Amino acid sequence: MIYFIGIKGTGMASLACMLHDTGKEVMGSDLEKHFFTEDELVKRNIKILPFDPANIKDNYTVIIGNAFLEDFPEVKAARANTTCTCYRYHEYLGLLMENYKTISVCGSHGKTTTTTMLSRMMSSFKNTGYLIGDGEGFLNEDSEYLCVESCEFRRHFLAYKPDYAIITNIEIDHVDYFKDEEDYFSAYNQFVKNVKEGVLYYGDDPYCRRLEIDVPSFSFGFDEEKDDFAAVDLVEDEDSTTFTLLFKGNYLFTFNLPFVGRHMIIDALGVISLGILFCFDPRLIESSLRNYKGPKRRYVIEEYNDTVFIDDYAHHPTEVKVTLEATKKRYPSKKIIAIFKPHRASRVEYFAEEFKNALMLADEIYLIDFTSIDDKQDGTDIDITYLQNLIPGSHILTEDIDGAKELSKYKGDVLVFMSSKDIYNIAKMTKKEMK
Repeated sequence: MIYFIGIKGTGMASLACMLHDTGKEVMGSDLEKHFFTEDELVKRNIKILPFDPANIKDNYTVIIGNAFLEDFPEVKAARANTTCTCYRYHEYLGLLMENYKTISVCGSHGKTTTTTMLSRMMSSFKNTGYLIGDGEGFLNEDSEYLCVESCEFRRHFLAYKPDYAIITNIEIDHVDYFKDEEDYFSAYNQFVKNVKEGVLYYGDDPYCRRLEIDVPSFSFGFDEEKDDFAAVDLVEDEDSTTFTLLFKGNYLFTFNLPFVGRHMIIDALGVISLGILFCFDPRLIESSLRNYKGPKRRYVIEEYNDTVFIDDYAHHPTEVKVTLEATKKRYPSKKIIAIFKPHRASRVEYFAEEFKNALMLADEIYLIDFTSIDDKQDGTDIDITYLQNLIPGSHILTEDIDGAKELSKYKGDVLVFMSSKDIYNIAKMTKKEMK
């Protein structure tokens, strides 16, 4: 039995699905409230128990989620049972990756979107498994390649030794752990030493340019003089983007993709560039991306009568900024309402000014207080009023019927729900109130 402590975690749920698909016996525990990541677990009839140290039985292989410290009761029970074999999530995944031709996707932003695009492209050409940070995972006994979303959190991605890597950007995050920008950059510089065959990186990012890469490497971006793979002559409209792709200044192909926002093109460029290096037909690459459906909670749009609901995982100020910019471009004539629930008090305190500037792109701003188990693990003792006091005219929103009634007055507008946590529950209540 493989037992997951925190099985509803984004990567944990994906890994549980993958192991189940390969015939392993899998179960786990988590909070009883609904998380979007559990949907794939339920489809597979994977058993989910409430947390209880008594869940841990002899001879289990136990995989421990990152949110759970060593003093968590189930973790203590597993560590104390000498018949159990325990791994942290990244430790187990690193061992699993050794069995496949692996492609890691890492970066401060865009990992999930890029890994989803990559898995769709690779599956069009090769028998490919994937682990995506939205609870989606797939693997079977015939899988040759494995695409893995690889997070720098506490340097965990150093447990991975992929064949290839795509690096979308390097911008400091997880400030509860990393000392400063140089410390953060050093983690990526260590990571690229683990890559066996090739690295693709976003060439317009100054930190990516500084990476000391020992294997063949290629940059992608928008500068035809500096980038190996360069997107030029971009034409953007409300629901698609067309661009010409050059390789070392030479024409390759003109792509038309159903993506809005420069950040989406950056993610797509990393995937396309790898496909070109693998000698995939550009027409088939385009086809695989044109049929792309985004990952869960990554700019998911639902039109509800005249009102637009957007659900996005944005939890860093740069992500909030690009999400709101893309929304204003897509809906230029509508009022934009931002609803933001942060994750980790240390991130809010460190990036307070950046969060303020990003959120003020919206016409109205609502803020929801911290509720996650790991929001204040680092000892940062602030609440949501810390951010509210910086943003003129912003409002505190409660995740209950009163909050839903407040938002329901914005019929005909665009409501953008942004959080890496369970903000989608207040969105569901708001839809009911709008009936």
